[in-house]
Amino acid sequence: VWFNKIPYLWPVNSPDSWLLNISKFKAHGMGMTLCSKNIQGTIAMNYQAHCTAYGDTMFGVDPNHIQDNAETEIYQNYFKHKAAGIPRWDRPGKGSGGIWMETWASRCLDNNSVNHAGLHIIEGIYGRDGNFLDGPAVGDLATDFMTNYIIFGRNSFHVDNIGHYLAGHEPGNFGLFHMAKERGMAKTINPSEIPLYDWGQTTGPKSAQLTDFQRFPLRTYYLQRDYNGQTEAKWHLVNEPYDYGTSTGIDNIQEDLTDFYMKEVYPNPVREQASIRFYVPRDGHVSINLYDSAGQLKSALFDRQTGYGNYAVDLKCRGFSSGLYLVKMNFENSVKIQKILVHR
Repeated sequence: VWFNKIPYLWPVNSPDSWLLNISKFKAHGMGMTLCSKNIQGTIAMNYQAHCTAYGDTMFGVDPNHIQDNAETEIYQNYFKHKAAGIPRWDRPGKGSGGIWMETWASRCLDNNSVNHAGLHIIEGIYGRDGNFLDGPAVGDLATDFMTNYIIFGRNSFHVDNIGHYLAGHEPGNFGLFHMAKERGMAKTINPSEIPLYDWGQTTGPKSAQLTDFQRFPLRTYYLQRDYNGQTEAKWHLVNEPYDYGTSTGIDNIQEDLTDFYMKEVYPNPVREQASIRFYVPRDGHVSINLYDSAGQLKSALFDRQTGYGNYAVDLKCRGFSSGLYLVKMNFENSVKIQKILVHR
């Protein structure tokens, strides 16, 4: 949505590397700064500053690496997400409001969509209330709690969803999770739908429920709001009830876009086969091709006239050597490109 190229720091994301993503159990302006946000530290300056660039531009970033219509698309998505009911997205202000959060979350999802850690971990022996140093304690300081949690899993957004819940927040109130599900990067925003296991030292993993675990109130300054004539405290919990059984329209909002899109190739890395899902907003010709890192055509996956709607194409990589490949989708005069890694 924002980036069309993100330069990584070697050896992150190289074909012969396996990334372990370890984050803290700490409150921040995004709610909790957990695994998904932590990934941004793996990219070069100033690209990793997508959460501190409050305005529409990112100083120090090659302008050729930013989509030409990035600001327009983000504003269109923001107004649709706001109308669809993402909580707190109606807070005004580009420096602390919904449009800033839409911009940050879009950049964060771009980053996560091309960087695939093997395991995501929240190291929560201690949890931190507040921000880095400032917080709600006496003297405006942050507070550390002995929480004794280590949370880990394969999907960063599912791990973070549980992390938000255990920090006393309702995950459905955070737009990042809605947007991740919209892009096909998370299966659910409902923490009760994410399988949980309590890993005992001697017993190993056993199925568990959310209610089996203690919640710690790690307060944040996330999208402080005014309601009923009162201003919410700067340090607060975002724990208003969220009805997961009522669709806000977020999941299907892509169908209203005037542009086409290609969801994240899954699984990635690919061993033998993956699925490419895409959407076209009107009748037109679509072609999808697979290229190796040298730009040589390896496979023509799709090439025909289509109508409006969602589509899926199988990507078969049997016999392909390990390495980096590019999936290129053309629709009319527009192009979408995704990187995939074939790994044997």
